[in-house]
Amino acid sequence: MNAVSHPKLPSRRKLLIVFGTRPEALKCFPVARAALAHPGFTTEICVTGQHREMVDQVIELTGLPVHYDLNIMQPGQTLFDVTSRVLLGMAGVLEKAKPDIVIVQGDTTTAMTAALAAFYKRIPVAHIEAGLRSHNINSPFPEELNRKIAGNIATWHFAPTTEARDNLIAEGKAANTIFVTGNTVIDTLLHFSSEIDADKLMNAKLAARFPFIDPTKKMILVTGHRRENFDGGIQRICTALKALSARRDVQIIYPVHPNPNVRSVVEAEIGTVPNIHLIDPQDYLPFLYLQKQSYLVLTDSGGVQEEAPSLGKPVLVMRENTERPEGIAAGTARLVGTDIEKILANANSLLDDESVYRGMAERHNPYGDGQAATRIVEELLNHG
Repeated sequence: MNAVSHPKLPSRRKLLIVFGTRPEALKCFPVARAALAHPGFTTEICVTGQHREMVDQVIELTGLPVHYDLNIMQPGQTLFDVTSRVLLGMAGVLEKAKPDIVIVQGDTTTAMTAALAAFYKRIPVAHIEAGLRSHNINSPFPEELNRKIAGNIATWHFAPTTEARDNLIAEGKAANTIFVTGNTVIDTLLHFSSEIDADKLMNAKLAARFPFIDPTKKMILVTGHRRENFDGGIQRICTALKALSARRDVQIIYPVHPNPNVRSVVEAEIGTVPNIHLIDPQDYLPFLYLQKQSYLVLTDSGGVQEEAPSLGKPVLVMRENTERPEGIAAGTARLVGTDIEKILANANSLLDDESVYRGMAERHNPYGDGQAATRIVEELLNHG
């Protein structure tokens, strides 16, 4: 499918950046910062509040201005609730803001629905982190469909890698509408990682949050929360973690997602296991600190697959497939699924064999160099 055609835009363009979850906010932050400072744009930000507390944490951390807030989050909200409330809320925002370009990020329900609302208003869409594909519409769910819908609406596709660009071309997107920029999450990570390293007081405060970290042990950082792992996957992950925790040279830290499908299982399976520390989900800076302190990361998160290699941390991806195959190809990550034996074999190999560990930790991160946001803003200015 070719890009949607639109009328020529005015010389000073008005951007509306829309996000609703913590990952979106973190990945939109460097773009928003660059656009707000650019004389070629008037920039406003709309927050849907899909994940209220978590997105607010990033807004407070980054100091981004919020011009519109849909505040849609409700207890027990479903995909039907999020989609309908974002769509109706965006109708009013777009009518008032009258942007020349709507910018959405990634594969959330907010991104998909905001793109659809812009399409209904005949406003062109720029899609950050375009072209990721697992090629399985049910995994991850609903993200795989969300990003495909956003991609079919978008006029500009900002692909993080050449592989993502190739996915878009294979789907019929015009090559001159696709720009390989790197992933903006690396911009954000490098920015705040440098702040942690440079600010001794900040570093000390972050360390004080985790007094149980034993510097004599190799820390394994775990995240696991994806819907496709609810049906037995979380139990298998816990079984593998229980086995790893028996090693005297490791320490496991697991920030547990509040979703009861995750928390209830994790607490029942490994809540009392020595050497496993279950903690609440962390704000961005504390979690970044934990990544920096870790030896190895086990995750089913997409963002962590991109972040950890920038810090030199090997990643075992606990999913059956990934829309981020670049890390697998580059050797910074390995796909192990929720197979107990695969998790244990790969983790023990990395813990026991220094050459295997260096072979992953020292590989080039394929996801960016920290300049993605600058490229995106310049491309919008030059190719809009």
